Formats: sequence, structure tokens, C-alpha cells
Amino acid sequence: MVFDAPPAERTAHAWMPSSPCGPGCIDPVDEIGTARVIGRLFGVVGLLVSFPVVNVVTPRGRREQLRRRYARTVLSCLGIRLRIVDNRAGAGDSADARFGDSGDGLLIVAGHIGWTDVVVLAAVQPLGFVARADMVDWPLLGGLAKLMRVIPIERERLRELPSVVARLGERLAAGDRVAVFPEGTTWCGRAYGTMRPALFQAAVDTGTSVQPVRLRYLDAHGTQSTIPGFVGDDSFGTSAKRVLRSRGMVAEVVLEPIEYPGLDRRDLARRCEQAVRGTDLSRHGAIEASDWIEATATRVRDPESTEVQPQRPSRRLRPFRRRGSGHQVAVSTD
Repeated sequence: MVFDAPPAERTAHAWMPSSPCGPGCIDPVDEIGTARVIGRLFGVVGLLVSFPVVNVVTPRGRREQLRRRYARTVLSCLGIRLRIVDNRAGAGDSADARFGDSGDGLLIVAGHIGWTDVVVLAAVQPLGFVARADMVDWPLLGGLAKLMRVIPIERERLRELPSVVARLGERLAAGDRVAVFPEGTTWCGRAYGTMRPALFQAAVDTGTSVQPVRLRYLDAHGTQSTIPGFVGDDSFGTSAKRVLRSRGMVAEVVLEPIEYPGLDRRDLARRCEQAVRGTDLSRHGAIEASDWIEATATRVRDPESTEVQPQRPSRRLRPFRRRGSGHQVAVSTD
């Protein structure tokens, strides 16, 4: 039994971000036996089916610990070991490192390789995500997405982008941890795209710190692996089969020093991209930055572009109050 979901559409409209990664990027799989694959599959399905019930009966104060334990167990069932490296100042035990203290709003930023990224980040510390809207309709995973309070984005509806940024800002101001993948689509892991600035605006508007995360997958020999890549014509089913069959995979999460939001989302995006990528070079080459606002798989013309643009209605600012503060924060709704 392998539940399936439609492949990621990359051509719904001309503005949808895409990557050149495809089947040629994916490494050969060092496969385990069929019996172990079946065992892994039933283990994952059992965890996903039982989680909603166990989550409800668990006292609220212990749910974060429960969710973290569940995510780590799912990784174990997938045959993926978790390795956390904490490069932040004053870092303690990396094996028990977390993104931040509960109740403190934090934007977590990482490159996007595949669906396993969500489980890996949740295994460090439970958090919410900005994700493709149709994810909530996927079998089993859809229910989990709802419990994780995913902020959905309709990739075919460009006008939804400002409201997504506003909702993200509200969640951050309320003290939530939310992860975003600013490249706008999945890449194979060895290649990557430019981090677009749109979602960073929520951190700038709310004065929320940003946690850059360097995420990669390694094989049994310590070499970077592309097996979890959700690229080309992959559906969830084909990708899941590849992961379930793989042997000795390690998910490495490197927590880089916190970035403060500043006043310019473009500068913040550049700083976070430098923190996440370092001196690494994309195998497919760098993507040219443009004057587009992009959020996951959607983009619209940036109203702050330095290029001369046709006259348009003025930006509307909707204030909301940060929790525990007498200050109001303005969020753009254009």
C-alpha cells in the first residue's frame, strides 16, 4: 500500500517557479530488501493514523514533546537518521538543539528538496509551514498538515500571495514558529534556486528573528544524496518508494546563527541565502534575481521594484497588534 498524490505541477502558468532538476539528478538507490520496505511502510502508516488520536489525549503542555518524538520515529521508520549541528553562539548539545524557545515567534528558512524536509524540520522542533494548498488533500499526510496548522498557498492564484504574507505575519506576531522554503519549488539538493524575498516581508513587518537552516541528505558513505529530491515528474508515491527503499540515509540539519530582520526584505533574503549556501555552488548554476515577489510557487510584480512601473493603487496597510506589546505592526495587503 503506497498512497499517492498528483505530481507537482510546474507549468500551471508562465510565472510559476521551476527548477531544471529532473530524473537525471537522482542518485541510484542502494536498496534494502522487500520485507524491510514493507515493514517501514506499515510503520509510517501506523504512526500517521495513530497520531491524531494520541495528540488529542495528550495534555496540552506535553504535546510539543509528543510531536517531536513522533516526527523522529517517522524518520526512523523511513530509514533516515537525524543529525543536528548547532553553529549558533553559545550552542549546547547539538543532538538536543531546538530552533528556539516556545512562545517566541521565529521564521525558519531552508532550501527545499522534498516532502521529507517537513518531517526532518519537525523532528528538530514542532512548527508550522507555508505549503502548497493541495497538500491538505493528500491521503494521511493531509490530516497531519492540518494538525501542523499549515498556511496554504494557492499556486495558481497570484492574488493570494499578499494574504499569505499577512497570515504568516500574524502567526509570527502571535509567537509561532513557522518554516518557509523561499526558493518556491523543490530542487535536488546539489542544485538550488535563489531565495525570493516575499515571505521575508512578514519577518520585517513583525520584527521577527530568522533562523537559517542548512539542510542536506547524506548516503551511507557520507556523500550528499539526491534520493529524497521531489523533482521532475515525481509524484508522492514514486518519491516515497525511492525513500523507503534506500539504505543508510542521514538528514543533516545545520542551525546557522540567527539573522535579525532589519528593514529590507531583499537584504534579509540575501543574508539568509548566504548563511544557508555558504560557498557552495549550484550544479545547475545560479538563477538570476528579478523584480518579482515570489512565495513558494507563486509570484507577482514587486511594488518596490526600482524600475519604473505603471501607476497603480497605493499600498493598503492593515495593522494588527503583536502579542504582549502595545505596538501595532502594519502588514501590506497589496
